[in-house]
Amino acid sequence: MLNQVFPQPITSHHGLPNQRWQIYPQQPELAENLAKLTDVSPIISQLLINRGITTAEAAAGFLNPESLVLPSPLEEFPDLAVSVELLQEAIATKAKIAICGDYDADGMTSTALLLRSLRSLGAQVDYAIPSRMHDGYGINQRIVEEFHSEGVNLILTVDNGISAYEPIARARELGLNVIVTDHHDIPPKLPPANAILNPKLIAESSPYRSVAGVGVAYILAVSLAQQLGEIKGLVQPMLALFTLGTIADLAPLTGVNRRWVKRGLKHLPKSHLPGVQALIQVAGLEVREEAGEQGAGSRLALSAVEGEQGAGSREQGAGGKSLSVSSAKSLKPEDIGFRLGPRINAIGRIGDPQTVIELLTTDDMRVALECAMQCELTNTSRQQLCEEIEQQAIAYVEAEFVDDLPQDRVLVVVQPNWHHGVIGIVASRLVERYGVPVFIGTYEDETHIRGSARGIPEFNVFEALQYAHDLLGKFGGHKAAGGFSLPAENLQILRSRLSEFAHQCLELQHLKPLVKIDAQLDFNHINYQLYQQLNSLHPCGMENPDPLFWTSQVQVIEQKIVGKGHIKLTLSQTINHQQYKMKAIAWRWRDYFPLPPRIDIAYKLRENHFNGNTTIELELLGFRLPHEDFNSQRLDPSELWNKFQHSPASPLKANFHYQQRHYTCGVYQNDILPELRIKNPEGKVLVIQPEHTIGLLGNNRQDSVEVDISQPKYDNIIQAALQALSALSAEA
Repeated sequence: MLNQVFPQPITSHHGLPNQRWQIYPQQPELAENLAKLTDVSPIISQLLINRGITTAEAAAGFLNPESLVLPSPLEEFPDLAVSVELLQEAIATKAKIAICGDYDADGMTSTALLLRSLRSLGAQVDYAIPSRMHDGYGINQRIVEEFHSEGVNLILTVDNGISAYEPIARARELGLNVIVTDHHDIPPKLPPANAILNPKLIAESSPYRSVAGVGVAYILAVSLAQQLGEIKGLVQPMLALFTLGTIADLAPLTGVNRRWVKRGLKHLPKSHLPGVQALIQVAGLEVREEAGEQGAGSRLALSAVEGEQGAGSREQGAGGKSLSVSSAKSLKPEDIGFRLGPRINAIGRIGDPQTVIELLTTDDMRVALECAMQCELTNTSRQQLCEEIEQQAIAYVEAEFVDDLPQDRVLVVVQPNWHHGVIGIVASRLVERYGVPVFIGTYEDETHIRGSARGIPEFNVFEALQYAHDLLGKFGGHKAAGGFSLPAENLQILRSRLSEFAHQCLELQHLKPLVKIDAQLDFNHINYQLYQQLNSLHPCGMENPDPLFWTSQVQVIEQKIVGKGHIKLTLSQTINHQQYKMKAIAWRWRDYFPLPPRIDIAYKLRENHFNGNTTIELELLGFRLPHEDFNSQRLDPSELWNKFQHSPASPLKANFHYQQRHYTCGVYQNDILPELRIKNPEGKVLVIQPEHTIGLLGNNRQDSVEVDISQPKYDNIIQAALQALSALSAEA
């Protein structure tokens, strides 16, 4: 009951998620002007503005990526010509080539892409992928020595290698040639490879800058095939693997990624790769008709790297507009992100990566189905493991750390017997739940810990690991995520060091999951026409998120738990005395059931296909109590301090009710500053001082915690107190 009125900062009012909503400022004049220039609706132009696209030229390139003229990759990647030459020579001399991949979806699709393409071009090629459990990430000296003993002449790394100075130096000592293809951040010292292909080494303005590891592999494979004059028939299979890996790796869907992924999504359903068809089949994906969408391979003039004209291409009129429109079957990024990608990634987390490599390289449908079923079973096991570890982690945090999170500002959770392959997923879920950076680990033995980290927007995970480098063994990562190991004896001091770093970059108001909202939308404007307009922004993903809308004062008519803890709802909004209803789903929000009867909601629009009917429904990503309870008569505390100041002996006091509970409040003098104190029935007190956005909450000052009083759960109760005091003052 106590949490319903004065919640701890990490637990929210009525059990609502403790979110902070960031709503983009609306620019109606700019949106209207851009809409006219680009022939789109104002709501689409506002969404473009929110994504930093403010000119007609930029909008045209974004909405029709096929219209962009791409430079040749040979001009962008300094070592691409050398790499092609080395591979061409190895193929001509029948020299052995070995690929060293990685165990995530990007690394496995990259490995499969290069295996298929090199074999089709006549190369003698094999591969190795380090063990997640025993080797950790990236090429190592053991793999180099094994390659050498097997007579390998050329090593090709994919999705790794840029930081592997010692193993690559050893390969060069042994007389092996090495091509590094990677997309991770550049270390201070580059490895001594014969050639390095990494988009981080090219100009930031390059359209190839955002490619993942599979994108680098794709560029290399197509460039080699073109050089050998053997491009015919190769692009489509490679494009399928590029699309799978790019989306599953959460690469930005900008630049060439947007262009090629849009093509790939169109071609995946009709891919000739048995592995892709088997994955789609076991995942139960329905591939649907999408009328009016321009085919992905529609331009006759393709850039050098794109090789061959896509199937279903058609002539275009002046200005790049299609002369004919046809219906085509297509997948969407979420089909890969939530259905196909996890089945591939599950193998890398808790299975044998060879299963995925065989799946994506076999030409035998029977073998492909066997591998796909293994992916399915492994993914089910992965889901169960995640659920078990997540519940154990939550119980541990609630018992040991939840009260300290506002002070610590970072969560370090380490327990024995957790599977290292899935703790990164659990870390992400803990970030969603508690709103703080999470470092989660498990004991490899009695003296060593290995873990994963996930951050929030204002917290750089890699910089945090660098800040604690002297306490760690191996570590790596980027702004949003990382991995690390450490001696178990350093665990407590690591907690202190990470908390120290967190205090340098995080304020209390940051300790809430961020929901970035594009625009406000009323239910009477939600229809299939709007949904089709939003399709012009697809493919959505990293750096081009699905449009997110919000609606205020929505009534919850029906709600129930379905599946594994999802909430299914019927919502209603009354506009001009007319009621508009929408169906909605809130994934994995079992902890917030039942929702209050009236809420503000943040959501994406989704198609629902049932019994041959297509309807538009809402996928809820955020909700909060309505602000409008007090907005009509809001009081500014700063204007009331002087009016309410009294001597400590006779403070102004009032009683009031809020959410059917009784409170007392008063303005007291504390040293030279007045302060508003609000007490709930259990004796907990919220204290606010003039012009402060942080208040104190507790049974006494010594044990109180700081809270962000701008949150609706505090702001509304403060408004209720101020209005009670104002009414009492007026009567006096």
